[in-house]
Amino acid sequence: MIPSRARLADLATAAGVSTATVSRVLNGKPGVAKTTRAQVISTIEALGYQLEDETPAHEGFVAVILPELANPSFAAFATELSLQLSAADRHMILCTSGPGATSEVSYLDALLSVNVAGIISVSGTLADSLASPEHYRRVAGDVPAVFINGYDETVPGAFFSSSDAGAVAMSVAHLRSFGHERIGLAVGQERYLPTQRKVAAFRALGFPRTSIASTIFSVEGGQAAAARLYESGHTAIICGSDVMALGAIREARARGLDVPGDISVVGYDDSALMAFTSPALTTVRQPLPAMCQAAVSALLAAMRGLPLEHTEMMFHPDLIIRQSTGPHT
Repeated sequence: MIPSRARLADLATAAGVSTATVSRVLNGKPGVAKTTRAQVISTIEALGYQLEDETPAHEGFVAVILPELANPSFAAFATELSLQLSAADRHMILCTSGPGATSEVSYLDALLSVNVAGIISVSGTLADSLASPEHYRRVAGDVPAVFINGYDETVPGAFFSSSDAGAVAMSVAHLRSFGHERIGLAVGQERYLPTQRKVAAFRALGFPRTSIASTIFSVEGGQAAAARLYESGHTAIICGSDVMALGAIREARARGLDVPGDISVVGYDDSALMAFTSPALTTVRQPLPAMCQAAVSALLAAMRGLPLEHTEMMFHPDLIIRQSTGPHT
């Protein structure tokens, strides 16, 4: 290793890279481009220092960044990723970057300073069209990263998403089989990629813009969106999340409407308790284990030095039919 009197900052300046990159090279961490690693090693040797053998490739933490844990869907992703990383003998650092918490950019800066070996982002800033992807472009040469339900073609990385178009298509087909034609879409803010994709798929099926209500991904947001759609005569609602669907059911009951007798409601995510609501919620289930397995496998391969496929792998969800949908009367 480099003697203690040699400062990382000096070596980084001489090599023209960040101190985090020098540290990763010194500690034998994966995730550094071959040309960059060679440049750092060449600089260190030119200064008269010697490198010890690299540390084993199985060492190092994997950071999982997601918006929050209050949403059951994100908690499920955290649990599944933890299980799969543990099975691969990897330790996970969990970072929640929602409102009021540490920002994703701040997390990335901190993670680079502690030599994190890889990053998995779930529904992060790359799913937000108003957020800059620059921080991920900046770290791409230092740390391999994979993204679940977020995509940006300018960021080096692998992407794994559940098909929003498939979710909308199967929900619409199910409701139409019950005779519903006045179908509404209740979704979150259209700054988010999953919302944009659901809206585009819904419009492509011939529905007007007036059949879409965009609010926020919460019970209150679902209730507000449902109120608009009920008042305009919609008899069925497809929601962008399970919690929004619970809000839609609450609004129906506040108006004296029966679910599914008067109104049919479809959720999205199939959170753990949706089979036990009243009525049990018909919802779209993301193939969460398969998505997590693919993301972890790709990340581990990249951490061993293999290139990441810069592509988006799309997974097909399943419609779970329960009691919140029924025939139009």
